[in-house]
Amino acid sequence: MRLALLAVLLLAPSLPLDAQDFRNWVRGLEARGVTVSAGIWDVGTGKALERHQESEALIPASTTKAVSTYALLKTLKPDATIDTEVWGDLKDGVVQGDLTFKGDGDPLFTSERIWMLAQTLKNQGLQRVTGSIRLDQSAFDAQREPQGWGNTSADSLPDVRALSVDFNRGENGRVSRDPERQARDTIQRIFQETGIAIEGRDQGLPSASLGGSRKLATWTSPPLRAMVQDINKWSNNFMIEMLVRRFGAGSWPRGIQRIQAFYRTAFNLGPEALQITDGSGLSKDNRLSARTLAIILRGAYHDFEVGPEFVSSLKIIGGEPWKLKVKDANLTRRVRVKTGHLDRVTSLCGYLQTLDGQVRVFAILLNGPAGDEDIWEQVSRWAN
Repeated sequence: MRLALLAVLLLAPSLPLDAQDFRNWVRGLEARGVTVSAGIWDVGTGKALERHQESEALIPASTTKAVSTYALLKTLKPDATIDTEVWGDLKDGVVQGDLTFKGDGDPLFTSERIWMLAQTLKNQGLQRVTGSIRLDQSAFDAQREPQGWGNTSADSLPDVRALSVDFNRGENGRVSRDPERQARDTIQRIFQETGIAIEGRDQGLPSASLGGSRKLATWTSPPLRAMVQDINKWSNNFMIEMLVRRFGAGSWPRGIQRIQAFYRTAFNLGPEALQITDGSGLSKDNRLSARTLAIILRGAYHDFEVGPEFVSSLKIIGGEPWKLKVKDANLTRRVRVKTGHLDRVTSLCGYLQTLDGQVRVFAILLNGPAGDEDIWEQVSRWAN
């Protein structure tokens, strides 16, 4: 397969760039106790230009999102969407009993979209609900977080449920401690503001089944390509974990297994090369090498089917709301990257264009006391 061949080419011998500067950069980091896995390759030939411990698997942080989003784009295709359904027993403008919202893992089910859904139902004649708002969360299993999240700040970890509203965060942006109630309350408030009466009291009942009701309306998410843009440019942990769970039919482990199976088939990357337990990179149990990231990025670059959507989802220096600020103005619009940060982890992977127009793929993983300035120092050398 062509993608597997691209992976083999990354084993080709190194060519000299400015080897002494690169060695000095590595030595300086290692002298501070930083473990380095880094390299840069020609995107066309796959030949290594500079590399150091490129096969050593380190904690990758959010560069993991490059791995998970490309697998989702390639497997599900860029136009894939997710439906959230509304069920009830509607007759003569009245739903007898509860109005049930069935989630299937749409990470962009927000207040704005609920308002539009309420308008749709009102236009269909819905005036009141004799029961209450209920949520059907059955599309996801009961697991609340993936392996390795125990060592990450709880403030950054909203619950990932089949039906989640406003990223399971409150008006102040903080993680909701009761996302189920928040979702019900938000839906009820918006429906009542729209002029649809909800007469039943919310008694905190468990997730509902659909029973004998019928489907009244469907809200369809934006396409996957748009969600991947948000995930990689904003490094949105919640969105990618929602999609990974859905990829696994509601199960994190199955979602991760499907990602690993894709790379095993497409790139001949075995489990030792792709040690991941989540899709976002929050888990410190994840391990990737610079070489693994470069193989995937190079394959994506040459993938006519979904490569353009993937490459355009990466952050670019200059010209966007998500633009990265770096000291070297020469890098403007010549570097596209996925960044990664955790405690004592700094990482970067992506593409750069040299001054003479050559495109390179690169990856840098630093585990230890390092920062962004350490990475951009070397990227600037490579690009100039």
